[in-house]
Amino acid sequence: MNKADAGEYVRRCATLAALLEVSAYPKPGNVHRTRDLPDTRYEHFLAGSVALGEAMGRLAVRGYEVEDGVRRWNEIGLGGLILEAVTDSLAWQGGGNVNLGVVLLFAPIAAAAGSTLRRHEELDVGDLRGKLELVTRSTAPEDAALVYEAIRTAMTPRVLGEVDELDVYDPESTSELVEKGLTLLDVFQLCSERDHICREWTSGFSVTFEEGHPYLKAALESGDVNTAVVDTFLHILSSNPDSLIARKSGEALAEEVSGRAERILEEGGCGSEAGGEMLQSLDDELAEAGGALNPGTTADLTASSLFVALLEGWRP
Repeated sequence: MNKADAGEYVRRCATLAALLEVSAYPKPGNVHRTRDLPDTRYEHFLAGSVALGEAMGRLAVRGYEVEDGVRRWNEIGLGGLILEAVTDSLAWQGGGNVNLGVVLLFAPIAAAAGSTLRRHEELDVGDLRGKLELVTRSTAPEDAALVYEAIRTAMTPRVLGEVDELDVYDPESTSELVEKGLTLLDVFQLCSERDHICREWTSGFSVTFEEGHPYLKAALESGDVNTAVVDTFLHILSSNPDSLIARKSGEALAEEVSGRAERILEEGGCGSEAGGEMLQSLDDELAEAGGALNPGTTADLTASSLFVALLEGWRP
């Protein structure tokens, strides 16, 4: 596959993955095609999903160039293109931050995919994960500083809470990152216990590759894409209490929501009558909490699982 085709391939896969994730319904506690939030609608997510694709395609091209020997992994500008994706998303819709977590997960996968497609017409998931480890371990301090800027740009006002070390909202943190030579992986190590996006980076994207993607592939054999995506969301949530809920409402409530997801799957999931009724009830209850019980990180992990499946060659 040539470089331009690789970039376009990854761009389309990234866009479609984000679109399919937000369209799945009823995905409890999140915006989906039958549920809006007061200030953020389904259409905002559609626009943001399309807007992020350009940066993902450029990352794939740069990953391809690493394989060609044109640049090194620490020269692909990962942080700058994460910031660009966030800026593009905000410029194309008025609903605020709709996909920061998705961008943080998609960006290194996109770069790794470009490298993999340099030598193969079809992408091998094992090879992709190996290249992904090279991406995440090779960022520069400047990348970390630009990702901090991306987070501040997307998440205004402050919603992450306060931390004692390298607070993303502390103006001195950005210069401290560069002065100490800290990479994105260093930073994500600090927050991996309280944020599952950070944990993906530090664990080799374990939920995406070991839980979400395998479950999704099996679920898609039924032929019903919506059911497969919603059940994958429930599967991830059932074993990973959502870190966004935990930060907003406490670990006990996060674990309670995960238990509800597990029981829905035990009743047959989204495609069964009993599971569907339980699912709708959970969606209603979480929505009534006004964002305090939003399993948004689980949605991001579902999207990254879809991204890998599409890169591998699956089509809806």
